[in-house]
Amino acid sequence: MLFEVLTDRVYRHLFAAQATSLIGTGVMTVALGLLAYDLAGDRASVVLGTALGIKMAVYVLVAPLATAYTARWPRKPFLVSMDLIRAVLVLCLPWVSAVWQIYVLVAVLQTCSAAFTPTFQATIPEVLTDEAQYTRALSLSRLAYDLENLLSPLLAALLLGVISFRGLFGFTLLGFVSSAALVATIPLPHRLALATVRPKVLAGMRRYLATPRLRGMLCLSFAEAAAGSLVIVNTVIYVRDWLGGNNRDVALTTAVFGGFSMVAALSLPRLLKRWPDRSVMLSGAVLAGLGLVFFAALASLVSVAERRWLIVAAWALIGAGYAAILTPGGRLLKRSGNAEDRPALFAAQFSLSHACWLLMYPLAGWLGTLSSPAWGAASMAVIVAMAVVAGFLLWPSRDPEVLTHRHDDLPLDHSHLTSGDVASGHVHAHPYVIDDMHPHWPSPK
Repeated sequence: MLFEVLTDRVYRHLFAAQATSLIGTGVMTVALGLLAYDLAGDRASVVLGTALGIKMAVYVLVAPLATAYTARWPRKPFLVSMDLIRAVLVLCLPWVSAVWQIYVLVAVLQTCSAAFTPTFQATIPEVLTDEAQYTRALSLSRLAYDLENLLSPLLAALLLGVISFRGLFGFTLLGFVSSAALVATIPLPHRLALATVRPKVLAGMRRYLATPRLRGMLCLSFAEAAAGSLVIVNTVIYVRDWLGGNNRDVALTTAVFGGFSMVAALSLPRLLKRWPDRSVMLSGAVLAGLGLVFFAALASLVSVAERRWLIVAAWALIGAGYAAILTPGGRLLKRSGNAEDRPALFAAQFSLSHACWLLMYPLAGWLGTLSSPAWGAASMAVIVAMAVVAGFLLWPSRDPEVLTHRHDDLPLDHSHLTSGDVASGHVHAHPYVIDDMHPHWPSPK
């Protein structure tokens, strides 16, 4: 059962903290889009794309540094303090009256998020050490992100009937405060001693990029960012200007993307039992690309009345593919690193994947200014296709966990050589990850 993992009290509180903060963040994303439209009109996609690009730039630069230099800090006070600081910053958003103020507040707010998220993600596999339980937790985590994309827009649509869009920021404040309270009520695993986890900013990056399956995952992160950024940045423009809708229509259209992403996330635990991560993630990228192609091919042909159904169908396909790319990622990271190296790998994935979004968000904003939505969807479809091809080539189809390899530099009586499943001279086999003892991936036989 997917929800069986919630019987663990510590994880249950962590999941609830993640869900409440993400729902608040999702409401904030809707409110930021409407705020950008209020301040910039038909240039809203450029403003929102720039603001989200700033967010990604902060993630790329801050996440590795934060992971390295906060390694000595206790987890619980660190996570709680980041939540509370974000809550204080959100209080300023309703009073924004100029575009530059959006940029400044987003930069400071996301600095805290970039410090918070890798630490939070790396805590989960230490709480749930069983592989099956951790896989369920990853699907629930994906579900929490889909709640951001589904429930947040629906909640925003309901609230917009009684309050202005600026009032939506109050629910983001509530989400961060709730998250801090939930984390404060549970014991968290202590961080490993600094003698084990060395604060090297680039160590996680090197190990990440030396692992073939993670290089393939990074390519698919480009596909995810290309498809997702078009939806997140341009929905407000497409609905308000192309469809002639209102603010509530914007929220409901965004919810379609999140709803189908949630459906896909709930089905993935069964799929991942039958199909390898590589097949599921590549298929998800192809599905998202098909959604973009479908939208691009018909956007200039359908009537005004049919446009609403076209965007619903395309956003549904993109949402399902988006979830299929994202959900198995934590499994790959756990499989690709030792416990002491895992936080650095999570931080590397966080930083590198957000570098993809850093490129795609401003591009999506510019594409939103073109005369027809078809051009934007077609451009992103090309990027998705190239990412799928690169991922297919860089991630070998044969990707066993246990690899046979040599250690010619070690004496035959070295403890590492005798610890593997199979040992014969300098050759042995064990679950292979990049670390100090294994700096390079072995050549395929």
